[in-house]
Amino acid sequence: MRSTPRHPDAHATGTVRNLGILAHVDAGKTTLTERVLYLTGATHKRGEVHDGTTVTDFDPQERDRGITIFAAAVSCDWAGHRINLIDTPGHVDFADEVERSLRVLDGAVVVFDAVAGVEPQSESVWRQADRHGVPRIAFVNKLDRPGADLDAAVRSIRTRLGAVALAVQLPIGREQGFTGVVDLVGMRALVWDGAEPGAPGAGCAEGPVPEALRAEAERRRRALEEAVAELHPAALEDYCAHGRLTAPVLAAALRDLTCGGEAVVVLCGSAYRNRGVEPLLDAVAAYLPSPLDVPPVRGTAGDRSEARAADPAAPFAGLVFKVTAAATGRLTCVRVYSGTIGKGDTVLDAGTGRTERVARILRLQADRHFELDRAVPGDIVALVGPKAARAGATLCAPAAPLVLEPPTVAAPVVSVAVEARRNADTQRLVEALARLAEEDPSLAVRTDAETGQTVLAGMGELHLEVAVEKIRRALGVEVVVGRPQVAYRETVVGGVSGLVYRHAKQDGGAGQFAQVVLDVAPLGEAEAVPEGASGEGTAGGASGFVFRSAVTGGRVPREYVRAVEDGCRDALAEGPLGGHPVTGVLVTLTDGATHVRDSSELAFRAAGRLALRQALRAARMRLLEPVAEVTVTVPDDAVGAVLGDLAARRGRVHGSAAGTAAGGPAPGQGAGRTAGTVITATVPLAELFGYATRLRSRTQGRGTFTSRPAGYAPAPAGEQAPAATR
Repeated sequence: MRSTPRHPDAHATGTVRNLGILAHVDAGKTTLTERVLYLTGATHKRGEVHDGTTVTDFDPQERDRGITIFAAAVSCDWAGHRINLIDTPGHVDFADEVERSLRVLDGAVVVFDAVAGVEPQSESVWRQADRHGVPRIAFVNKLDRPGADLDAAVRSIRTRLGAVALAVQLPIGREQGFTGVVDLVGMRALVWDGAEPGAPGAGCAEGPVPEALRAEAERRRRALEEAVAELHPAALEDYCAHGRLTAPVLAAALRDLTCGGEAVVVLCGSAYRNRGVEPLLDAVAAYLPSPLDVPPVRGTAGDRSEARAADPAAPFAGLVFKVTAAATGRLTCVRVYSGTIGKGDTVLDAGTGRTERVARILRLQADRHFELDRAVPGDIVALVGPKAARAGATLCAPAAPLVLEPPTVAAPVVSVAVEARRNADTQRLVEALARLAEEDPSLAVRTDAETGQTVLAGMGELHLEVAVEKIRRALGVEVVVGRPQVAYRETVVGGVSGLVYRHAKQDGGAGQFAQVVLDVAPLGEAEAVPEGASGEGTAGGASGFVFRSAVTGGRVPREYVRAVEDGCRDALAEGPLGGHPVTGVLVTLTDGATHVRDSSELAFRAAGRLALRQALRAARMRLLEPVAEVTVTVPDDAVGAVLGDLAARRGRVHGSAAGTAAGGPAPGQGAGRTAGTVITATVPLAELFGYATRLRSRTQGRGTFTSRPAGYAPAPAGEQAPAATR
């Protein structure tokens, strides 16, 4: 039965669920979202990905490509709860959209393919959710496909993700015969007929557990109770006292374990065939936290840390997670954490100190909007009025400033040169690029100092294709795109010791004097980061720069040591090989000298910068190139050709296994795929440009591949500049 919509402000904060739909590309995220919207009454017609009629994939490029590119927020009602849902992209190039969405969500539904189990990008988004501490429910989709196996999918969640996966359902029927599930918590059967939703008699029928499955259901229920009792102290007491767990006790324990991140409830179904969606919505309401169940948000107020509870009476504070242009004007998408905001209110951008007026407050429904008078804690809304707030900004009450931690933005790894085809469009292109960078922080625009070209950098080839196509379609600017380049790094492989640099400058006024002595070594030579050292991380997870001081006797005052470190950081921006950023270096300040009148922090910062530049020119350096972990799925008869092509692209093959090769009907239709081979390899990112086209030609259109960043690796010997693109 479909839910009856309620007035947008009719829900208390405790009944709100803010969740994201996360998954690998083509696992069925958008199809699931469309079924949720239809069953809850938010839409009156089912959208289909293959028909280009979905609500959340409303951008023309999303419909043309059949994938989610931009995170889209929608709202619906179910069983007295408001569900604010964000459908996120599954492609690795748009992981930053997932990152910004997770920052403002309280829970997530992670969708897995019942045949493939945990896939590369589903593992990546799982790790992103781990970093943000977001509780999750797992939904194993496409159980109607040949080869679908719930137990195998659950095992892959346990082994590949290290999660405590608790399956609370047992499928009724297999593959094309999948018709329903046994709810192991309530010990009931839920069966869906074959009629179209909305037709007379269509929907979910509840009944007793089928006799043929009763013994198996009892066995699995007992195993579920034992697993929960081991994890939950109160459930363990009840289990020891009575030998069983009642449904209410089991459900309460599952909620506690889910909200605490100690376990993941696993449900199953087939979103395309409308089977399993209603119990998933029930699980969202039952197990995922409300804004009141998560810890108060913490931010910085001046020089102190401050917590803000989800209280409508508290000072207003909200985090901007997305900025987009719409027909209604510039939309600033905000998660409200505390306080109440109404139309006409003035808010402070805590980072810039700028105050702006809120003209309108909109409830988001993908590309459609519904006007509200106010927004309260837990709401995810769009504000019309703010002109300068960027993604990651904190909007708050002017009388109670607070800065919330912004989402992290990954460094771009691929860049292309762009220019307007006609000189008359040059200024329009500059404005379009500025708007793109404002809407998508993972895009970076810069001017090449040597060539004067405008360079657009992003997270991958597809990311840049989408950005350029958006300029062409939305703004009508014809763009010429140069050859893609990747973001190289430089590192030290042979250091220098005792390099003395003396910085002395006299220009008529107060002079500058600083002398430093530096040791520079590869970071890997230090078995542990020394006491008193400071460092920073890189995309690969290792520390990219560590600085320490070994100065004794006060030869360099403490405040000047910090200035030397800052100068060294400045020098790391451009290495000697090709002007690429430098990583993997340990710098030790061993000695120095000062002047009683001319020494200053400015002088020692300059000395640190120039000394390290000189040291890097004297050291043995190596160029590093970004690499990607690639999973290629191909028919068995094309394995040899694909392996040869990977070798030609300098790929290192890690292994291969029997799997499923791409092919067959449109995604989401539950049809089978032919048996094939899954090849995993590490390939330089520069060698992956155009790989999708080459793979299709070598496999007659039946091969597919996915990739994800895997850090940096040494570039071929003698290569000092970006590799030519294939």
